[in-house]
Order: sequence, then structure tokens, then C-alpha cells
Amino acid sequence: MLSRVANNLIWLDRYMERGNSIVSLLKVNFYANQDSPELFPWAPIINNYTDFDNTFTTEDPIACIDYMVFSPDHSNSILNIVTKARENARSVQEHISRELWLCINNYYLFLTKDNFHKNIIEEDPVAFLEKLKSFHLIYLGTMDTTQERGASYNFMNVGKFLERVIQISDFTALKLVKIATTSDGLEQTYYWKNLLLSIGGYQLYLKKHKSSFNENHVITMVFQDKLFPRSVLYCIDKLNRHIQMLIDIHELEKNNLDFLIGKLESTIKYTTIESIYEQGLENFIKDIKEDIRSISLSINTVYFSHIS
Repeated sequence: MLSRVANNLIWLDRYMERGNSIVSLLKVNFYANQDSPELFPWAPIINNYTDFDNTFTTEDPIACIDYMVFSPDHSNSILNIVTKARENARSVQEHISRELWLCINNYYLFLTKDNFHKNIIEEDPVAFLEKLKSFHLIYLGTMDTTQERGASYNFMNVGKFLERVIQISDFTALKLVKIATTSDGLEQTYYWKNLLLSIGGYQLYLKKHKSSFNENHVITMVFQDKLFPRSVLYCIDKLNRHIQMLIDIHELEKNNLDFLIGKLESTIKYTTIESIYEQGLENFIKDIKEDIRSISLSINTVYFSHIS
């Protein structure tokens, strides 16, 4: 496969996964902000997804959603993310299913309707965010049911799970900043609950632990749960499988790639809660993100640097 095609496939799913995460975060924070604006402000979300020289700031929920979804000047606005995903999909149409292309194109057309976005947000922002979320869920389901299980499918999943680990790590880091500012156990519970809602793990957590929010349980679920599809361990395991498939069909060379991902998987799987606290959860997350960058760089080195 051409390196250009593989790169576009990876970034197609990275963009769609990033958009899905941002929409989830906006929806959950909107609900939380209505009840406790002092605990769940909008500034940290804006700052996390914008460049360091960003000057936009607001604590108005509608203004923030409008900026995060529609701003043409914000590189990680949903509009720009979907536009970039569509450009990637267009360039590799022969490698993806027709149904998948239509999903992305319909999403783009929905976002670019003339003069509709102001009214739709102001009328019902939650319903609007739910609509955006449905486009991402349709995309995920369509990819799973229509995309052939070849190199394209594996490259797309590499992008998806790389991005998912980054987003989960970022979400957790955002909450840690707030948790560090208070010693109130109830407030800390609110932040952990908000994290679980943002990554879609709240219902599963309640099934396992009822209504008791225990920090150790939350950390274990977010990072080490084998069955939760948005835990870091689950994502790394899936990433490892798709990379191994690409190695088996000679689309990737081993180099040190399998070593790097195996090392990261073992680190997450066998690190105890005690050792996480000993090094600090923030440092634990930082190390995971550094390892993910190394894996991504290794993919570029062993594939994109020598295949034309």
C-alpha cells in the first residue's frame, strides 16, 4: 500500500475518534456546568484543544459550543475535524466502503448547511450534541459492518486506538488538575463521575461498584479494565493486534515497533495501584503519552519513510 494512502487511512480514523471524544466532553460538561459552573468551567476544555497562542475565552456554554463545533479558526473544531476527515476519505475512496464515505460526507453536509448552526444550538444544545454524537456512532458501526478486513481496516484501527488512548489520557489529566485543587471528597467524586461519563464508562462502573465512587476503582477501570472498550489497556491490546496483523501481511516491519507496544501493554497491565500512586498518576499518564508518541513515530519510521 502507498504510504500516502496508509497515512490518510490512519488520520481519517484519528480525526473521527477525536471528534467523537470532543462531542462527548462538550455534552457531559454542559450538563455539569448547568448545576455547578464553578466546578466545571469551559476554559480548561477550550485550552486543551486549542493552540498555545489561543486568545478565545468564554464561560458562556452556547458560545463555547459554537466555538468548539463551528469555528473555522479553531483547528480542532468539529467542523474542521470532519472537513479534514472527509478530505482524507475522498483521497482513499477506493480503499474504504461506499457506505463509509457516505457517512462522512453526510456529516460534513449537515455541519455546512447555510446559516443553521446558531439557531440549532440556541434552541436545544443537548439535542444538537446528541445529533453530532449519532454521526460518530453511525460511522463506527458502518466501518465495523462494511469495511473489508484487509490492510485498510487495520490502518484505520491503528489510527482509532492511537487517538483513543491520547483522548482518554487527556480527559483524565484534565480532571486531575481539578481534583488537585480540592480536598473535599464530595467534589472529587463529582470529578471522577464526570470523567466516567465523558468516556462512556459510568454505566459499567455502576454495574460493577454500585453507587460508591472509589478512586482506586475508577483508576483501575480507566486504565486496566480488559473488557471496557475505552480503557487504556483495552485500546493498547487492540492497537497491538492490528499492528501485528499489518506486520503479518508485510505492510509494517517489526523493527522495534512490536517491542514498544508490548512494553507499554505490560506496563499498564501489571502496574499496581500502589506503584501508580508512588510515581503519581499525572506522571503515569505522561509516560503513557510519551510511549504512544514513540509508537506513532516508529510507525512513521518503518513504513512511511521508505514506501512510496
